[in-house]
Amino acid sequence: MSENSWNAPDDNSTQPTQGRQDQQKEWKLIEKLLLASGKEQRRARRWGIAFKLLTFVYLFALLFLLTPTLKMEGSVGVKASHTGLVDVRGVIAEGEMAAADQIVQGLRAAFENKHSKAVILRINSPGGSPVQAGYVYDEIKRLRELHPKKRLYAVISDLGASGGYYIAAAADEIYADKASLVGSIGVISSSFGFSDAMKRMGVERRVFTAGESKAFLDPFSPMKEADTEFWQSVLDVTHRQFIAQVKQGRGDRLQEDSKLFSGLIWSGEQALELGLIDGLGSTGYVARDIIGEENIIDYTPKLSPFEQFTDRLGMSIGRTMANYFGAERQLEYR
Repeated sequence: MSENSWNAPDDNSTQPTQGRQDQQKEWKLIEKLLLASGKEQRRARRWGIAFKLLTFVYLFALLFLLTPTLKMEGSVGVKASHTGLVDVRGVIAEGEMAAADQIVQGLRAAFENKHSKAVILRINSPGGSPVQAGYVYDEIKRLRELHPKKRLYAVISDLGASGGYYIAAAADEIYADKASLVGSIGVISSSFGFSDAMKRMGVERRVFTAGESKAFLDPFSPMKEADTEFWQSVLDVTHRQFIAQVKQGRGDRLQEDSKLFSGLIWSGEQALELGLIDGLGSTGYVARDIIGEENIIDYTPKLSPFEQFTDRLGMSIGRTMANYFGAERQLEYR
């Protein structure tokens, strides 16, 4: 064998080494790519969390700075002569804009300010809770006794029905537009019955109670005649209470009419003939021509949008739970 052939490289011996080196390079490259990808993902997550937190903080700061909490446009510090105004807007119920606490707070502030010449209660409500309406009615009577020289005028805009009219009846005088809807002096309680549908579907209702009448309003069980009579008696008693308060507030201004307390609703023009209201006119008309003070200061307490959202969210959750457990069954002046 020649020297040249003895020293020549062996191609077969170098190929495995070269292959391993190439393979290691590929794995290192893959490892770098994976590490880089992981870093990018972690960085993206961190930035995403940071942006969400900043947005959350910004929104809360904006709500806090731009929308004050409970406030009244007209405060007890107003020293110029004016007509006080309190709104009753929407359903009269706890947690709503027309909750008794809201209305009463505004009325107290308006009556207690010695510079308010009189107070207007502007009503646009279909009614609501008898309890909430009763609270407002009683507070109006109390404030009128404490401030006998300061008159309260109720002004019905679009709608002053049921609980809305119940509150208006406590005022010294009531005004409305000729096309306003006034009255609906009645009580309602409504629900659905699913007992027959459950029988057809083969669903068995299992209710366990302590007290023979505890589940008498259960919509999934058939109503008994005795339960129906009892519940009707509750409605009748509440209706008599409503009628008594209206008669106390309106006195001999009410006309004799068999349908007056039937739950019917009338236009403002018809309501004037029946003695349900004292005249036709708007808030501006009453302030200018009846009270004699055009400067109107609004005493209606107002919640910030954030508070309204949280209140409604809480009420929504509460009502959902009440509906789920069958507890959402209430009387309403509607």
